[in-house]
Amino acid sequence: MLRAQFSTSKHARAPGSLYSLSEEETMMRDMVTQFARTTVQPKVLSMDEQEQMDPAIIRGLFDAGLMGIETPSDFGGAEASFTSAILAIEELARIDPSVSVLCDVHNTLVNTVFRTYASRELQEEYLPKLATDKLGCFCLSEAGAGSDAFALQTRARRDGDEYVLDGAKMWITNSAEADVFLVFATVDPALGYKGITCFVVDRSMGVKVAKKERKLGIRASSTCQVEFDSVRVPASNVVGEVGRGYKIAIEILNEGRVGIAAQMVGLAQGAFDCAMPYLFQRKQFGSRIGDFQAMQHQYAQIAVDIEAARLLTYNAARLKEEQKPFAKQAAMAKLYASQVAERASSRAVEWMGGLGFTRELPLEKFYRDCKIGAIYEGTSNIQLQTIAKFLTKEYQD
Repeated sequence: MLRAQFSTSKHARAPGSLYSLSEEETMMRDMVTQFARTTVQPKVLSMDEQEQMDPAIIRGLFDAGLMGIETPSDFGGAEASFTSAILAIEELARIDPSVSVLCDVHNTLVNTVFRTYASRELQEEYLPKLATDKLGCFCLSEAGAGSDAFALQTRARRDGDEYVLDGAKMWITNSAEADVFLVFATVDPALGYKGITCFVVDRSMGVKVAKKERKLGIRASSTCQVEFDSVRVPASNVVGEVGRGYKIAIEILNEGRVGIAAQMVGLAQGAFDCAMPYLFQRKQFGSRIGDFQAMQHQYAQIAVDIEAARLLTYNAARLKEEQKPFAKQAAMAKLYASQVAERASSRAVEWMGGLGFTRELPLEKFYRDCKIGAIYEGTSNIQLQTIAKFLTKEYQD
């Protein structure tokens, strides 16, 4: 019977490798690679030094169709796969992780919240703008609500057909340039996490973008405090249902973590690509430094690490597309990819010696940029805690 089952199924299509991309995904990857090299790369150094995203880069991302990757074509998007978005984030990060995270947050967090949870009316109003010319940001973190995100204090008070928002958010990516703000606030602190609600807020409603943080890395990516002082928002701008914001945040951050994993994989690959040719050009003691066994072992190990991180990331993305549970895999991918990014960028600086330590090459920037991977969208300790919870549930009696 078993033999018969195998014989009848032997001609069925076997699952492909994690590198099996659709034609559209391959086109997306190749297009983003070209965009990153020709449009982004010439401006990386100046944007980092000025700590400012060039508006032409943002405009270029919109014009290239990279700000509505999964958005349905009816709303002006590319209607591509989640893996396409992950590939785009990875390829951008090989050149500049700052540009990568701008694209990442806009696609995997902001657009996905609208597509998945918003009313049809909100989708019709905002998704076409977000696909063509309006940048979005995700306002969850506060001074006292970081890893404990649901300790937030921003209030939303009902007043007729409107809500009045008061409070402040911190560490908000894209906020300096954003026009659309997804804001998480509580309608009643006594309800705990069940009072948290997500609102769509336009900058024109009175949002104040305050202090811009001066950061170690990803300096061209804006990270600001955002303040709400009696900001009036139509009740129709509630995303999903009142009191369901916690569910939106939890679910959406799983996708965001796969995006950050892709950013860290791209960063690691970018640092590796920058350093490797030098190892076969530089000679010491009559030999290329890349031919010394100690060096061979180091770059071989980093290559393995990058490959493993990429496969973890692609696997989480495919699980998400298949509508299978992927929260554990997303945590694993983000945790490991951020660790690999640190190792790869650090090694790459060392391999190039004094030259790697200078600002003439992007390696020192990759080294500064990598640290954020262990911090935002859930610290490494939070990822470990998440993984442990799944394992406990799996193995406990």
